Amino acid sequence: MTVRLESSWQTALQREFTAPYWQELTNVIRHAYQEKTVYPPPQQIFAALNLCPLPTVKAVILGQDPYHGPGQAHGLAFSVQPGTPLPPSLQNIYKELSTDLGITTPTHGDLTAWAKQGVLLLNTTLTVKASAPLSHRNLGWEQFTDAIINVLGQQHRPLVFLLWGKHAQSKQLHIDTDHHLVLTAPHPSPLSAHRGFFGCQHFSKCNTFLERTKQGSIAWNSICD
Repeated sequence: MTVRLESSWQTALQREFTAPYWQELTNVIRHAYQEKTVYPPPQQIFAALNLCPLPTVKAVILGQDPYHGPGQAHGLAFSVQPGTPLPPSLQNIYKELSTDLGITTPTHGDLTAWAKQGVLLLNTTLTVKASAPLSHRNLGWEQFTDAIINVLGQQHRPLVFLLWGKHAQSKQLHIDTDHHLVLTAPHPSPLSAHRGFFGCQHFSKCNTFLERTKQGSIAWNSICD
């Protein structure tokens, strides 16, 4: 699997591409795309990194694995391609966004505008077999995304990590919580959103921290344009 990454990420992650696990992972993923329907499309596997160069990252939202339905996943956690119905988790994210900041619910689910402002929308597993959630778990993607979190955790500027659900929160051990702001809440899934995701105010808390550290806030309403 040829990796075409934005240059800052290519440099930061170069050691991973020579590690034994990476060769094993790429062989498995290459065969998976040849034999089955896998999401997202191969050219979009690394979209989160390519749209959000390392020096621009201000905040990180961690998802689990890509959506597993046709026309949904395009490489950004929780985001779907334009014209695709909003998945339930994204609907709940929009509900919290409205409650927290009074932002009108967008008519689409494409979060690219957030990524271009420095919100890294990263799934911990970057591919999935069609109609089979978590099917590419434990193939090696977690080691790769651990490396990404480690790189982010070593940044001199303080970042905001929005960790929704236990799976995302397991990455917290890679983050210096004395330097970076870590915000945790239940997953926005309908199964758990009512347990504390609703009312978490993570969007406003993120911006308050970014403004206090003189990095400039995220225009969360940019997806409404």
